[in-house]
Amino acid sequence: MGTFTPIAAYLASCLGSALGLLSAERARKATGASRNWWLAVAAVSIGGLGIWAMHFTAMLGTWMGANVAYDVPLTLLSMVVAIVVVGIGLFVVRLGNNGQDDEPLWPLVAGGLVTGLGVAAMHYTGMSGIVIGAQVTYDPARVVLSIAIAVVAATAALWATTNVRGPLAVAGASLVMGLAVTGMHYTGMHAMNITLDQGAPVIVSNSQELITSLIIGGAGVSVIIVFLLALTSSADERREEAELLERVVQRTKARRLGT
Repeated sequence: MGTFTPIAAYLASCLGSALGLLSAERARKATGASRNWWLAVAAVSIGGLGIWAMHFTAMLGTWMGANVAYDVPLTLLSMVVAIVVVGIGLFVVRLGNNGQDDEPLWPLVAGGLVTGLGVAAMHYTGMSGIVIGAQVTYDPARVVLSIAIAVVAATAALWATTNVRGPLAVAGASLVMGLAVTGMHYTGMHAMNITLDQGAPVIVSNSQELITSLIIGGAGVSVIIVFLLALTSSADERREEAELLERVVQRTKARRLGT
């Protein structure tokens, strides 16, 4: 494992986290179906790009002592798990958010627990999709530690989706979220022990095809989300300008009536 891949994985996690936080910020300003839509976009951003793409990018840069291939259905299942559990966490927090200062703590705790356990499930589901001529075992203590990190990271991420506002805050929070997610991944990887089977047949790797698919798919999803954010940003600005103009007109009418 070189230094480039961990950096690339971390940046992928930061990008997905930032897009997710921006989408969650849109959700806080929206209502009804539009709010649910933005929460779904946030789930795809954080779960699909910030968590799963980071995990898979890091996996492709990890040398396990032998060629590896990936079970595509299991690999895709791990992506679905990541998106779904983040979506569940976001909706749990949303249901408990009453918009008041005395918001209960249980939605954040419950959402963080469900999402954290789901992220850990995503990680180990993805690991089970590895095809390698070796026996793979895990250190229980390190597995538990990785799950604990996942729960803490998920709780912090959900808190950020409801409290972080503004570009600088989003940038800072995404850096922290990226660090937490990659920390969970590499802790889980450190829990893995590999005993090579010298008599096993040589594995034909499909990593190159998956790398290409990951780059194209991740880039395409990122561009779409950025495009949606840009469009809604312009709509928000136009609405704010219209509201400001309406207030000016009302004040002008009030002054005329006063004279």
